Amino acid sequence: MQNPSAMLNDILNSAIAAIYSFRVCDDGSWEYEYWSAGCETVFGYMPQDFMSDKMLWKSRVLPEDLRELMQHASTDGTLQFNGTVEYRFRHKDGTHRWISCNFSSRRDDVSNAWTVTAVCTDITSRKQAEAALRQSEARYRTICELTSDYIYSSFISPEGTVIEEWATPNISRITGYTHEEFFDGTRTWFDIIYPDDLPTACQFFNNLLQQKHSGTLEYRIVTKQGEIRWIRDRVQPQWDDTAKRVVRVLGAVEDISDRKQAEQKIQEQAALLDVATDAIFVRDLEHHILFWNQGAESLYGWSAIDAIGEKATQMFSEEVATQVEAVLNTAIEQGKWQGELQHITKDGKQLIVQSRWTLVRDDAEQPKFILCVNTDITEKKQLEAQFLRAQRLENLGILASGIAHDLNNILQPILTTAQLLRLKLPDADERDRQILLTLETSAKRGADVVKQILTFARGAEGKRAIVQVRHLLKDIEQLAKQTFPKSIEIRTDVPPDLWTVSADVTQLHQVLMNLAVNARDAMPDGGTLSLAAVNLRVDETYARMNVEAKIGDYVVVTVADTGCGIPLEIIDRIFDPFFTTKELGKGTGLGLSTVLGIVKNHGGFVQVESQVGKGTQFRVYLPTGVCNTARQSPQLEMLAGQGELILIVDDEVAVQQITQTSLETYNYRTLIASDGIEAIATYADRKQQIDLVLMDMMMPSMDGLTAIRTLQRMNPQVKIIATSGLASNDRLAKAAGIDVQAFLSKPYTLKELLDTLHRILGAP
Repeated sequence: MQNPSAMLNDILNSAIAAIYSFRVCDDGSWEYEYWSAGCETVFGYMPQDFMSDKMLWKSRVLPEDLRELMQHASTDGTLQFNGTVEYRFRHKDGTHRWISCNFSSRRDDVSNAWTVTAVCTDITSRKQAEAALRQSEARYRTICELTSDYIYSSFISPEGTVIEEWATPNISRITGYTHEEFFDGTRTWFDIIYPDDLPTACQFFNNLLQQKHSGTLEYRIVTKQGEIRWIRDRVQPQWDDTAKRVVRVLGAVEDISDRKQAEQKIQEQAALLDVATDAIFVRDLEHHILFWNQGAESLYGWSAIDAIGEKATQMFSEEVATQVEAVLNTAIEQGKWQGELQHITKDGKQLIVQSRWTLVRDDAEQPKFILCVNTDITEKKQLEAQFLRAQRLENLGILASGIAHDLNNILQPILTTAQLLRLKLPDADERDRQILLTLETSAKRGADVVKQILTFARGAEGKRAIVQVRHLLKDIEQLAKQTFPKSIEIRTDVPPDLWTVSADVTQLHQVLMNLAVNARDAMPDGGTLSLAAVNLRVDETYARMNVEAKIGDYVVVTVADTGCGIPLEIIDRIFDPFFTTKELGKGTGLGLSTVLGIVKNHGGFVQVESQVGKGTQFRVYLPTGVCNTARQSPQLEMLAGQGELILIVDDEVAVQQITQTSLETYNYRTLIASDGIEAIATYADRKQQIDLVLMDMMMPSMDGLTAIRTLQRMNPQVKIIATSGLASNDRLAKAAGIDVQAFLSKPYTLKELLDTLHRILGAP
């Protein structure tokens, strides 16, 4: 069995710490008794080094630390080697090490000598970490004191009590209280919060105590001088996973009184800007929206709450985002910019706006923000496009007339020569006769094409007479049923009191037959061909919607199909001469151009609507004949309302505006919704006040059918007038089980609308 003394020695030598002991006699003499092997790790010297030179340890301790050690070793001259001291020791390798030494002493009652035992460990790493931490805290405190914000730290007790524990000295700049006054225990931060804002602030801080993420709140405080100031308080809670609660909150308080005053001035000025119909808004140089007037809300669909703070480049369109930086640079360099921009509304509708940017500078003449005034010119652009299209077709017609004249002069001698040669060469062989016949046939075909060009150019010449369109449609229906595929269903809808028109019956027949044949070709797999006609009085309201329309009476003939539809990118070209999408040899491209030429020559116009995969609808507007004069009343009676509130639901801004203006002119009140979702929200909010809903059937987000079903579930007695540019939507609504009080086919006249409103609102 190992000697206990040897065992103890092995244990001491295996320790990382340096363990030593020495004996001190009453006369002051002393001697080392023991040094463990750990002294090499801690001090760099071997045990025998210290045992042979008892002054070695003392000579390596830094003098200032040695004096403190000696003071610690004795009290009133009595040896008191007890407790822990820390000192610096010059290691054998020349470096200074921090040593933590735990002393204990005991007195021998027999010899009166003291035996002192010391356990020494190297704490250099800990001391370096503490020094680095102190430097970091000093830097952090300096930064906090230099910032303009007031930064604070508050401890949260387990009972939820908030105890302010630290704050930067600049608290006085914001609150008026000095650091000492605020932390003397007589007040808390909640004591200086403005009374009206205190409930909100308390709720805000209570919520923070239940969560881990940061929060920001703007509220008012009352300074020591009684001044009310706005602050922005950004708070970060510190969550303790062990305690399962927030134990501390760190915050930064910023004085935003100047900003709030500026916002107040803007709001006061905004009240004046809200009376403008233009969209007026203010953006900073990073395109964040700072102000948004009611005109902008009406135009774009975003409320001021939704828009303010958002980036304008992300709200409108990607196309604007790509060019807006160049526009901004121009505005900064020149102080202003104006031009046209493509924008997009909240519901995805494309707009064209005339935009005017004005640069506003601060007191130092530095660019501050941009004032934007946008005017909706979408309707104007659409009318311009109609006018340019009409002008382009007119120019093409003039060109076609000249070409046709020259071609007729060329074809005439060719045709005559071919006929004369056949007469003068009766004995020609079969091959020569066939050549002459081919020449004559080709010349006649050329003459027919020239005739079509002339028809497109000026409608050609024809004998006008009073024509009943009803009979023509009956003929087209009969011919279609006999010659069209059986997979195509033919439907007609012609009122018995249809007005007459003054027209060339042959040309009019050609127009209707061309449209019917095009409809047949668009339905190779079958479908429905609809032929309809109605009487229409075009008033000023209607004429504003179409640049080609003139005030007067028309017979409107509609030829609609359920075929493949016309792609949007080519719909503006379908009336161009020789433009066709049919296969080679199956179309000349003159059919629709001939239709347009004939109709325009009769003083009318043509409208087309199409959706790919759903069908196409052509509406031919023909001025009425003179025999209708006796039927026309010298003055149309417009039935005014009694202040009823009408909800107008339509995704077309132009239709919204003209309908709203017309109804308000005749003593109706109006609300506007751009799609079915907005209509439902508006109706839910104003259900008791809304007397009738004017609902478009084809809209984005939510179509008319779905919106009508929802409104009828909300209120089975709701009164609805459905409108659509496609007459087939009336039948679709009925097939879907939707029952509305009336259906108006676009474009409708103001009298039609007023009469329908009067009839429905006057009904029990």
